Amino acid sequence: MGGAVVDEGPTGIKAPDGGWGWAVLWGCFVITGFSYAFPKAVSVFFKELMREFGIGYSDTAWVSSILLAMLYGTGPLCSVCVNRFGCRPVMLAGGLLASLGMVSASFCGSIVQLYLTTGVITGLGLALNFQPSLIMLNRYFNKRRPMANGLAAAGSPVFLCALSPLGQLLQDHYGWRGGFLILGGLLLNCCVCAALMRPLEAPGGRQGPGPQRPARRLLDLSVFRDRGFVIYAVAASVMVLGLFVPPVFVVSYAKDLGVPDTRAAFLLTVLGFIDIFARPTAGFVAGLKRVRPYSVYLFSFAMFFNGFTDLTGSTAGDYGGLVVFCIFFGISYGMVGALQFEVLMAIVGTQQFSSAIGLVLLLEAVAVLIGPPSGGKLLDATHVYQYVFILAGAEVLTSSLVLVLGNFFCIGRRPPAGAQGAGRGAPTLVFISQTGPVGGAVGWAPAARAAGHRPIVFFGGGGGVGTRRSKADLW
Repeated sequence: MGGAVVDEGPTGIKAPDGGWGWAVLWGCFVITGFSYAFPKAVSVFFKELMREFGIGYSDTAWVSSILLAMLYGTGPLCSVCVNRFGCRPVMLAGGLLASLGMVSASFCGSIVQLYLTTGVITGLGLALNFQPSLIMLNRYFNKRRPMANGLAAAGSPVFLCALSPLGQLLQDHYGWRGGFLILGGLLLNCCVCAALMRPLEAPGGRQGPGPQRPARRLLDLSVFRDRGFVIYAVAASVMVLGLFVPPVFVVSYAKDLGVPDTRAAFLLTVLGFIDIFARPTAGFVAGLKRVRPYSVYLFSFAMFFNGFTDLTGSTAGDYGGLVVFCIFFGISYGMVGALQFEVLMAIVGTQQFSSAIGLVLLLEAVAVLIGPPSGGKLLDATHVYQYVFILAGAEVLTSSLVLVLGNFFCIGRRPPAGAQGAGRGAPTLVFISQTGPVGGAVGWAPAARAAGHRPIVFFGGGGGVGTRRSKADLW
């Protein structure tokens, strides 16, 4: 779970790590920005929605929660669609749906109608864009994948910095209905990004069979046999319970303290600005040769840092304290955002990634449905924002412990491959001394990989104590 899996994709076409991949990266940057910034940017309209429909915090928070739940919960559906129709057509349809949902929301007369339009329709549209864009990014980048993930993930804070004040500006000039209508038009840019997602081509210009049409099951459930994947899925689900709660409530918290609306919305801009630099930096660090094999521990630290920030941020009692909280939350949130899918890619590899990400997002959808609304219920009952932040911090801290302890005890001490039984995809140990390969390991590893085995490589000295490294070190 701590090592990076390196493979050349199901088509046998090596990832170019550049070229048209930079266009794919740009498209993924935009899609990630819309997907993650929208649920937070919509929170700018919460006060207006509460006044118009006469509802409380918990009822309003369901808008963001349902949107996020659709983004996560439709993961298996996205996996099936991508494996059946390909990334580009699915993303084009998703862009149209996302725009249609926001445009329709501008004509809604009740909060339930907003749940259906902004939550369900727009959320489904963003999901049909987000997951395929990550799959294509994984196809186009291999050695530079951590950096590519970090740069693509930076789209979230960049768009948050832009959409949050833009939403406030649109609300001031056109009301929440006009703001939703204009935001719906902006989402049509997802269709432009979809056009960038072209299949990989084999050397010489011959188009390969394409990663969008692999000869495999539409949804591969065999990933649950991987202990690393199961531990990751559990930890990520617990993390999502509290991860998105502070950004949803921090603006309303500031307004409750008497901060003007414009300054309150600026808090998300501060958070997003710090996040912009945190994500590429975390991706660069995770891509270092000595760090990449242990990326899971870096991810665990990022989760712990985020939870601890929530706990300390609960003590903020004025606007200055909230600004400090947003700075540190932006750093930790950026680290989590840059590493979460890189770690998943490292666990399951390219061939199973499209199914793995769909299943993980489905499991996280339950947590997304519980997280912000439970925070809203707690706020309605206590009228104390500190309790909301403490609850969120405790949940994220728990997830970090699940991941690091699960990795150490269940993955780091797994029995040798022979004791687990042979089978396609079974891990196989390879020992290489510091002075050279032992027993022709370098010649053996490619053949083992072709047979379906997944080498776990240890580099050791004369004492026989090895250090786990990625398969990339074999070649």
